[in-house]
Amino acid sequence: MSLLSIISFGLLAFQASACPGLAKRQSVNQTIVREERDWAYEASYDWGRLRPEYELCQTGTQQSPIPLRLDQGLSRNHIPHFDYPTDVTGDFYNWGFGPAMALSHPDDDWTTLPSMTFDEDGVNETVYLASWHIHAPADHTVAADRSKAEMHFVHVDADGHERVVLAFRVDPGNAPSTFFSNVPEYTTFNDTTQRSIDGINVNQALNEVQMFNDFWTYRGSLTSPPCREGMRWYLARQILFVSDTQMQDMLRVCTYSARAEQEVWGHQINQ
Repeated sequence: MSLLSIISFGLLAFQASACPGLAKRQSVNQTIVREERDWAYEASYDWGRLRPEYELCQTGTQQSPIPLRLDQGLSRNHIPHFDYPTDVTGDFYNWGFGPAMALSHPDDDWTTLPSMTFDEDGVNETVYLASWHIHAPADHTVAADRSKAEMHFVHVDADGHERVVLAFRVDPGNAPSTFFSNVPEYTTFNDTTQRSIDGINVNQALNEVQMFNDFWTYRGSLTSPPCREGMRWYLARQILFVSDTQMQDMLRVCTYSARAEQEVWGHQINQ
């Protein structure tokens, strides 16, 4: 996931969406400039050799994603507690690999964003939901099963550094997803238009996986170069199901964005 580019769009999002009088889901079209990438998901095995600053992609001990298993059980540690508002505003766009949204916030003040608390090494931490985006297929497998897509809720610390990712596996089911029913029409992977939108309820996604009551968690990394470690990952046990039409609409605007799974090493799964 190209988190730095996704979050950088959020700096523009506040200016775009702070106009008074915008109705819910009314949009203001802008053009974004995507960062140039010297790496590809299809060749993630070789990232560590592209640049010295990508070395962790090859040598890191807590690289993401990893395969997870049912016999590992579920975590009773690092339980997340959410303080999300009903509606959020931000910029909606395609990050080159699928749908994405960067949430609005005042310049350099990340603490106004929806928050989540968890414990790490006996200390409570608060992080802030800065953006979400879609990968297809899913980054993580569970019992060797890979979902058709995976949504990441990216949280940052008070200084804007990526710290926590909530991962939702997404698969077709028997009924439409409430969360995705309220997401605006997607733009294609080669469309650089972004729209300022209002009225997205991120709590709906949490509700559709039972508020992350059951989850795996581990110490991990960014899933794209420079593969920085120090991340806390959560993967919901429940799958976020969407209708066949919602799944097809999502996949239609995605390109391949799953890093090869990494060997389990110093990840401290569920510990």
